[in-house]
Amino acid sequence: MNIPLRIVLIAGEPSGDLLASKLMRALKNNATVPIEFCGVGGALMQEQGLQSLFPMAELSLLGFAEIIPHIPHLLKRIRQTADEIKRFKPDVVITIDAPEFCFRVAKKLQGSGIKLVHYVAPSVWAYREHRAEAIAKLYQHLLVLLPFEPPYFEKHGLACSFVGHSIIEDAASGGDGELFRHTHHIAPTSPILYMLPGSRRSEIGRLWPVFAETVNRLAQKFPDLTIVIATLPHLAPLLQAPAASLALPAIVITDKDEKRHALAASTVGLAKSGTGTLELAIAGLPMIVTYKVKAFSAWLLRRVIKISYVSIINLIADKEVIPEYLQERCTAPLLAEALEDYLHAPEKRDVQRGEMMAALKQLGYGDTASPSEKAALAVLGVIEG
Repeated sequence: MNIPLRIVLIAGEPSGDLLASKLMRALKNNATVPIEFCGVGGALMQEQGLQSLFPMAELSLLGFAEIIPHIPHLLKRIRQTADEIKRFKPDVVITIDAPEFCFRVAKKLQGSGIKLVHYVAPSVWAYREHRAEAIAKLYQHLLVLLPFEPPYFEKHGLACSFVGHSIIEDAASGGDGELFRHTHHIAPTSPILYMLPGSRRSEIGRLWPVFAETVNRLAQKFPDLTIVIATLPHLAPLLQAPAASLALPAIVITDKDEKRHALAASTVGLAKSGTGTLELAIAGLPMIVTYKVKAFSAWLLRRVIKISYVSIINLIADKEVIPEYLQERCTAPLLAEALEDYLHAPEKRDVQRGEMMAALKQLGYGDTASPSEKAALAVLGVIEG
């Protein structure tokens, strides 16, 4: 009779819930015995068989002010989680992101003999490098998303596995550009600008005025340009009216498949910095990236950030493959000028497309095994070791 593996997973936010659910599926596909799951997670993890100790939403607190009133309850949940893990006697505990909660649970498990794995390394290469040593004291293994991350932790004795970014599992390639153009009555030769104005209300509030002015400037030289604004369903109402007031026809889309078709049809992208730029890169869409924060936040970040770029593609390539227009350079005149350059120069778009693909291959794009499968095999190796 095969004795089931006992695996604990802890995620604290929706992105971690998605990442963990993919890992759980891959673990079940690659393990030779059944698996019993326990821990903390959301609906996606529960669909894969997790019995959550308490609602994951309790950990999805953003901002210092929001956390303060809940500190006593969170401390109780940390103790409860650690105690339940010890009772469950798992073969391994996997914590996913959410370091404020996960690292405290891991600390309470020290000396218990339980193997600990963390999935998604904190960005110590960007700031607070000293955290790498602290993490190495808590965990036996670390699963990282980016190829340049392992050395930061391995020098402190923490074993690492580079598994690749999970976003490449849901590659935005393979869309039907002709279908999108036909559906929205866009001529085959008319250019399309694909825009990502942000995934939070605060981001849209800061970036939309600049995006709108950029579009209105482009309208003077590209009257046949169509604007596609990709967003989340709950943010669509925030963008519908402003989109209708642009000087060019604009389409607001939220459906995942329609986004794939739109990417295949588009000529160039204007994107807020973030993981969404990887979706554009996978779709082969040339782009420029922009972002800005409040002046004080920008001043603070410049004092602690150690990196030259913000885009993952640029970080991997170690050069500006995708032009970045950040903070003071996030202005309509500069963005319009850069986009005009790409709209006029197909050869320039081809160069960026090729360099983005080279960076994506370093990220694991095109490998036989997916990031989740690589992560699962690494976890099973930790258990066997």
